[in-house]
Amino acid sequence: MTSAAHIPVLGREAVQYLAPRAGGIYVDATFGGGGYSRAILDVAGTRLIAIDRDRTAIAGGAELVSRAAGRLTLVEDRFSNLAEVCAAQGIDAVDGVVMDVGVSSMQLDQAGRGFSFRLDGPLDMRMGQAGPTAADVVARASEGDLADIIYLFGEERHSRKVARAIVAARQETPITTTRALADIVARVVRSKPGDIHPATRTFQALRIFVNEELDELKTALAAAERILRPGGRLVVVSFHSLEDRIVKTFLSERAKTGGGSRHLPEIVQFPPSFQLVTRRPVVAGEQEVADNPRARSAKLRAAERTSAPAHDDAEPSSWPGLADVMRGG
Repeated sequence: MTSAAHIPVLGREAVQYLAPRAGGIYVDATFGGGGYSRAILDVAGTRLIAIDRDRTAIAGGAELVSRAAGRLTLVEDRFSNLAEVCAAQGIDAVDGVVMDVGVSSMQLDQAGRGFSFRLDGPLDMRMGQAGPTAADVVARASEGDLADIIYLFGEERHSRKVARAIVAARQETPITTTRALADIVARVVRSKPGDIHPATRTFQALRIFVNEELDELKTALAAAERILRPGGRLVVVSFHSLEDRIVKTFLSERAKTGGGSRHLPEIVQFPPSFQLVTRRPVVAGEQEVADNPRARSAKLRAAERTSAPAHDDAEPSSWPGLADVMRGG
């Protein structure tokens, strides 16, 4: 079933660590261009549930669904709902889950989606079809919330200056295009030749916030833990430090053994629900980075499910919530 279609970053390595086997049931939690799905379906007898919140990706996968002859179910939904998606298909346990976290190259290359300042377009940034756009956030969020969003999700040290400039500019005229926002940021964030564009971190922050990407990731990891059967594999490819930190923390906590000290009161320790398959993140080789510069920041982590019960869900997030910011809470 292999074709010359989209090849995801670290695609070969991701499928290698997933280790699909004949007759197994798998989840491609971020279908995108279908690269992982094609490779999984190349293993005879596999059944696959693929998920994407982007309607364009779902439409683009119609041919693959047809060629898979009943082995592929493609669902438009958030990947945080992967357990519910599987349950709706009568599946309560799977042999592997693979995730490619963050925005796709296809989304970045479509000016009308508003993800990139390289192409002027509406300031949208939504991966799905519902909810507030980036323009809505820029128009309604308080200066303090904007500064927090840009600092926490974009790691932009000039976040207060950027937020102040956005608030001043929107009082003059609505900020509705990617170019307008990029120009505002570039006026207050200076860069040297060879540096990334001054608006890079602000755009990253707004995209992550609008799509609630970090909350989605945390919820999806916990869902994968619940649905994977013993011996099943979880493979996650992430593209920046915020995502990778969440994945690393989740897997290291779930793989932790022992704990406590004879000098301290006994600490309740859950048995490990995962065994690490990758002790260090797997990164792209020189040739892949040369072919696709986006691969430079990619990190792959993999773990195998044990027979221990799933741990309790993670603590609530400490960062601003989209709904609260939009209603001024």
